[in-house]
Amino acid sequence: MPIYVARIRRDGAAMFAVVREGGLVPLAGAFATTGELLTSGLGEVRARAAAPPELAWSEVELSSPITSNQQLVCQGLNYRSHLVETGQDPDARTFNLFFRKASSALAPATADIVRPRHVELLDYELELGLVIGRAIDGPLDVTASLLPELIGALVMTNDVSARDVQIPQGQFYKGKSYRTFAPTGPWLAILEPDELARLAELELTLSVNGELRQRGRVAELVHGPAETLAELSRLQDLAPGDLICTGTPGGVALALPGAAAQRVAALLPERVRWRLFVRGQRKSARYLRPGDEVVSRIRTRRRPRPRRATQPDRERGVSAHGPEGAASPASTAPRACRTWLRPACLAR
Repeated sequence: MPIYVARIRRDGAAMFAVVREGGLVPLAGAFATTGELLTSGLGEVRARAAAPPELAWSEVELSSPITSNQQLVCQGLNYRSHLVETGQDPDARTFNLFFRKASSALAPATADIVRPRHVELLDYELELGLVIGRAIDGPLDVTASLLPELIGALVMTNDVSARDVQIPQGQFYKGKSYRTFAPTGPWLAILEPDELARLAELELTLSVNGELRQRGRVAELVHGPAETLAELSRLQDLAPGDLICTGTPGGVALALPGAAAQRVAALLPERVRWRLFVRGQRKSARYLRPGDEVVSRIRTRRRPRPRRATQPDRERGVSAHGPEGAASPASTAPRACRTWLRPACLAR
């Protein structure tokens, strides 16, 4: 089973801790960064994985498990359903779209998303994050068998986006990098190789105020982890603890005009075109507003087993609620928040 590791603050001191049923087991090692944890701390993590909890959630403050020194590299338009909703043909996609996001956008999963005063079109994008497990400093031919060596953990993140900055200005970095625009966690999911092999089975869901907005499977990815890491290895260095955000499924608030409307808009002066775009998007009730609650989860579904024909289908709750019939490791974690994001995990 996955081992979950949170980053917490207690009495002003930051530390990593293994998440256990009913609480946390702090690590003795002084791992200052996510990279240090994944390169020097996994032995202690595994040794402490079955220890009884020593801290209650009420004694600590949750932090982002990705520390601010790490790089955030993002993929855009990487889910088939998201391409379709933007009017594009997934089968015609010929390149992997990369962009950067400021590390200062990182925030705890339980933190409020702070909307800048000038932003009106605040959008959500649930994403599965791949946390780099070892240094990549040269070209690699990445196969499925190499992925467990390169991916140290999974994490959940939300690529929050100011669409009225990103789209009119054509700036992914600027529109997605405001502080708190990357709520991440609540913890790392450290997997065994056989669990990582089941990555395509993971399902992502996001709701706003109880309304389901996004649902997609990792199997929808146009450019998978092996292909993505191989291409990035030919482009840049990656350090342990760096985060690769793999894109979001369909269901975002942004709704682009149809092809005919876009052709007409292209004939207008730029300032007029984007003023009309923002005015049209304001009519949507799907953009985030003050007080909205975003709830996300990434998990696998229950595998089928013999049952009566009248028994309804159920999902195996291996998300924040733990396996069915078992208490949740997060059952006493704080939940009264605007962006409670539940952990990525795998069912056996």
